[in-house]
Amino acid sequence: MDEKYDVVVVGGGAAGLAGALALVRARRSVLVVDAGAPRNAPAGHVHNYLTREGTPPAELLAAGRAEVAGYGGEIVTGGVTAAEALDDGGFRVQLDGDRSVRARRLLVATGLVDELPDVPGLAERWGDDVLHCPYCHGWEVRDQRIGVLSTGPMTGHQALLFRQWSADVTVFLHDGPPLGADDREQLEARGVALVEGEVAALEVADDRLTGVRLRSGEVVPLQALVVAPRFTARADVLVQLGLELAEQRVGDQVLGTFVPAGPTGATAVPGVWVAGNVADLRAQVISAAASGLTAAADLNADLVAEDTRLAVAAHRARAGVVV
Repeated sequence: MDEKYDVVVVGGGAAGLAGALALVRARRSVLVVDAGAPRNAPAGHVHNYLTREGTPPAELLAAGRAEVAGYGGEIVTGGVTAAEALDDGGFRVQLDGDRSVRARRLLVATGLVDELPDVPGLAERWGDDVLHCPYCHGWEVRDQRIGVLSTGPMTGHQALLFRQWSADVTVFLHDGPPLGADDREQLEARGVALVEGEVAALEVADDRLTGVRLRSGEVVPLQALVVAPRFTARADVLVQLGLELAEQRVGDQVLGTFVPAGPTGATAVPGVWVAGNVADLRAQVISAAASGLTAAADLNADLVAEDTRLAVAAHRARAGVVV
C-alpha cells in the first residue's frame, strides 16, 4: 500500500523547506523529497538573508532540514520520477528506488537550472568569480576589475548595476545583440568600457580569475566576470501533471522559462502549488523561502476547507440529513 501524506513537497531548497516547516507546524503530515542538488551549491555563502548573512548554503539547508524534522516532517534524499493525479483528487508520486507515495496536495519547489554561456573555463568558476547577480555577489567584488559578457538583451542593465559596486567595469560585446544608441551613451556616461570581439577563454592563475582572452589573442585583465545565464525551470514533474512552461522574454530574447502561478503559488492544476525559482526566475534565497511559506499557508487553507466539507458530509450522514 502506498504511504499517505497530506502534502508531498518536491524539492528541499529554501522554498520547499520553508513550506514544509509551515505545514508540519500546522500539524500536517509532510514528506519532503530532495534530490540534493541546490542551484546555489557552487556559491560559498548566502547573502541578503536577514540574520543568516554569509551562511554557507549547505549549512542553511541542514538547519532547515533539522527544523522540519524536529516538528515531525519526513525528508528523503532522491528524485521524483513520476507524478499523476488520482480520481479522488489526490496524487500518486513515484520516487527513486520504486517507492510510491500518495499525497492530498503537492508543493513543487524544484528550482531552476542556470544554463551558462559556452566559453571554456567559465563553468568551473561559476559562483566564485563568475557571477550574475549584483545583490548576491556585488559587495564581494566591490572596487575590482569587473567584466560583463554580452550574450543577451540585459547587458546594459547588468553593466550599469555592477557599476554601483566598481568604477572599473568593461563590457565584452562577445556574441550579444548590438547595443542601441541609448545603451552606449549611458555606458559611456558612467565610464564603462566596451570591447569588441568574442571571448575565447578565461585566464586563471592560483585558482583565481585573472582575465579573459579574446579570439584575437589579446588578454584583458579581470577579477570578476558577469554573465547572463538562461534560466530553465526544473519542471518535469509539473509538465507530467499537465502544466505548461511559460517564457520570460525581453523583446525577442528568451531569458528563461517558468511555471505560471497565482500570487500564492496555486497553479492551474487543482491541488498543485509551486514556490521559489520554478515559478519566479528572480527569486533570491530569502524571497524563495517567503514564497514557500505563502504557498504553504494557502495550501493548508485549502486542506482545511476540504476537511470541513468532509466533516459536514459525515455529520449530515450521522444525522440522517438528506441533501
